[in-house]
Amino acid sequence: MFRRNARAAASAAVCVAAVMLAVAGCKMDPPAAAAQGGAAQGGGADTGSAAGVTADAGITRSGPLVIEPGAGFSPVYSLINGARHSIDVTMYEFADTTAEHDLAEAAKRGVLVQVILDEKEKSVNSGAYSYFRDNGIKVVWSSSRFTYTHQKTLVIDGSQAVIMTANLTSRYYSTSRDFLVIDTNHADVTAITAVFNADFAHHAITPGDGADLVWSPTNSQDKLLGLINGATSSLRIYSEEMGDTTVENALIKAAKRGVDVQVCGENEDGEYDSAFAKLARAGVHISYYRSSTGFYIHGKVIEADYGTGHAKIFIGSENFSSTSLNHNRELGLITSNSAVLSAMASTFKADFSNGTHWT
Repeated sequence: MFRRNARAAASAAVCVAAVMLAVAGCKMDPPAAAAQGGAAQGGGADTGSAAGVTADAGITRSGPLVIEPGAGFSPVYSLINGARHSIDVTMYEFADTTAEHDLAEAAKRGVLVQVILDEKEKSVNSGAYSYFRDNGIKVVWSSSRFTYTHQKTLVIDGSQAVIMTANLTSRYYSTSRDFLVIDTNHADVTAITAVFNADFAHHAITPGDGADLVWSPTNSQDKLLGLINGATSSLRIYSEEMGDTTVENALIKAAKRGVDVQVCGENEDGEYDSAFAKLARAGVHISYYRSSTGFYIHGKVIEADYGTGHAKIFIGSENFSSTSLNHNRELGLITSNSAVLSAMASTFKADFSNGTHWT
């Protein structure tokens, strides 16, 4: 969910081609080594031993999936710049001056631009909020009915939704493993737009699932558990957080029934030592990173049964925490798209190999 730093202990692929994709807790972000996008000040990231970053070579785009940090965020800017009628943005953290300026330019050419920013992250979002308010963009703080609005989504012209594990916070682009997808499924985009309109007005709504959406706080825990419990051969998991007992127990049961379970995540200052030890005792294989390496696992992914005819993958903003699954506004998707599955498997293999293995 959130990335953590010294002041925070709260539980916290873009496809530009016309690809039909029916495919999102919260930590405060750790110190970043370099900036990118409109906020860049030059210089390079202190990558340390971040072999996972170099593993991006040749694996930054596969069909509808874009893999960060290798690909960069210019596809997002291109979508904003190409909008003709409307742009709806829901963002947990927003501090990317290129995206901010592009949205303002869109508003100037007559595009209806509306933005929801998480109110509890004012320390990050206040600059963007003020800029939007002063430049013809309709912006509101998130509803208090959610612990956090941790969703990371843009809807362009009511026809395509960019669903991300990443925030639009450029200082982290160069060091974070994140994933972006575009969903052009009409039922999905319609459902996302309906939820945006309700959340923008602070009205209650029960989100529609469209073709394959995964919403918090409505049904994300049930859908993620269904994916884990239905796995028969393998589970590959990226998780920034490991703090939901129900999910942990499901992973343990999967390992005990013979599923090859691999988890790649963060473990800053031994925060998840207890959870990792519990999982490892049951046969779960664990590889982890710390922000000091210059590489941060921020993506949230469950890939089940890769290589079989029933393989599926979840990509979204939800972390494995009770806050994320049951109390936040979050959004993800589940897909069986073969290009997404293949690219994710290759990227995960490299990241898992290059991390610190739990013993």
